[in-house]
Amino acid sequence: MEEIVLNKNEELKKTTTFSFNKRKMLERATAYGYILPIGILLVSFYVIPILMSVYFSFTKYNIMAPAKFVGLKNYMNLSKDKMFIASLKNTIIYTIGVVPLQTSIALLMAVWITKREKSRINELVKGAMFVPVISSMILIGIVWRIFLNGGSSPLNIIFTYLGLDIPNWIGNTKLALPTLMGISVWKNAGYFMVIYISAIMDIPKSYYESARVDGANKFHEFFYITVPLLKPTTIMVVFLGCIWSLQTFDLVYTLTGGGPGVSTMTMVLHIYNLVFKQFRAGYAMAVANVLFLLIAIISILQRKLLQRDKSIY
Repeated sequence: MEEIVLNKNEELKKTTTFSFNKRKMLERATAYGYILPIGILLVSFYVIPILMSVYFSFTKYNIMAPAKFVGLKNYMNLSKDKMFIASLKNTIIYTIGVVPLQTSIALLMAVWITKREKSRINELVKGAMFVPVISSMILIGIVWRIFLNGGSSPLNIIFTYLGLDIPNWIGNTKLALPTLMGISVWKNAGYFMVIYISAIMDIPKSYYESARVDGANKFHEFFYITVPLLKPTTIMVVFLGCIWSLQTFDLVYTLTGGGPGVSTMTMVLHIYNLVFKQFRAGYAMAVANVLFLLIAIISILQRKLLQRDKSIY
């Protein structure tokens, strides 16, 4: 009798285990089914293109004819390519110039706006700062070309009225790149401002109230409360700004085309010219992989810094 009971218990246990495993497998299959579409898109438009880029960078390929394997020749030619060196230099200078400025402006504007929540001008300023963000970069390039070129442009009229010489904003090798930097800061600062506003609103007001009780002024509140607690946000803003700056293309293409000379030639514009004007797609892939490596290093650094940061509100 006891053996019959034991056998029934074992059978029941096996049935229960089988049902549990079956349900678990079904749940897992359902989960994979949900992520399958986005997984296909990621593999199709990210993983496969990266692998193709790595492959073609070791070939002589002009899109029209079959690729011919040349080994490391494309990478060895990079150090001899003056255009590549100029584009790399300009891209780094552009990034170093844009990122700190747009981050500082975004932070200061965010602090100024959050301190004036009930002010009527608050919404106007936020709207004015965010309009460039939602505008097409191509459109912005065209508008700024009109704004900067000729004696009839609004900016040059102001210089004429003040009795100052009209600068050749995008035709001077020394002014062209700083001009592009200024336009980029003007366009992107509003986006990062919104990120900072969201982060500042998450900081408990009790911190500021306690600081005021201890005699802290606005200066102390900003540097000893706001800035330290915004460290994770600042890390994200800085590294996101770096990635955007390294990938800059449309503004340069619209306004200067890389000129005058090579003073505004960036890496992405150089890659574009190599592929669609010189038909050197294999060599362009090598340049693109250098850019990809720079962005990957920045992304890894951002991840490491965010993991190390323990700021908690």
